[in-house]
Amino acid sequence: MEPPETIIAGELVLRRWQLVWAGEATAAVRESLPELTPWLPWATAEYDADASRAFLETSIEEWAKGTTFNYGIFAPDGALAGGIGLITRMGPDVLEIGYWMRTAYAGRGYMTAAVEALTEVALTLPGIERVAIRHDAANAASAAVAIKAGFAEVERVPSEIGAPGETGTDVIRERRSTA
Repeated sequence: MEPPETIIAGELVLRRWQLVWAGEATAAVRESLPELTPWLPWATAEYDADASRAFLETSIEEWAKGTTFNYGIFAPDGALAGGIGLITRMGPDVLEIGYWMRTAYAGRGYMTAAVEALTEVALTLPGIERVAIRHDAANAASAAVAIKAGFAEVERVPSEIGAPGETGTDVIRERRSTA
């Protein structure tokens, strides 16, 4: 099971992460810390080029292992607008989507388009019957993206608090294959 390295999502292009984008990824995360820090434990004031390179190296390794498939999201102007990925940690028939958006590109429907495109790809992969999004109950932006992309809430589960805005309750939303 391996998704394509490039996915067209309307005006956006999702591309498998490459090390050459470490500088742009660092800038995107640092510019977006006010929006990311409440929800993502890795999004701290200490996030730097070394952290970006480490993430990209891990992304390349995990892609090769078939456990995580991370992409950069590129806007129509060619700039890095965010990140999105498929993760295998929820079981054999499901892929989980995780995502973040660069602040300058938020509110344009880009993340919804990226989630929809990646979901369609995921549901065509062998053995995948459902795609899930897991977000903190208080993360209204992530919830809105999931709902707009057609994900229905299926469960609320306790979770460890890892970032300052988290409540300790995660919402799991899913889309299932129609085949």
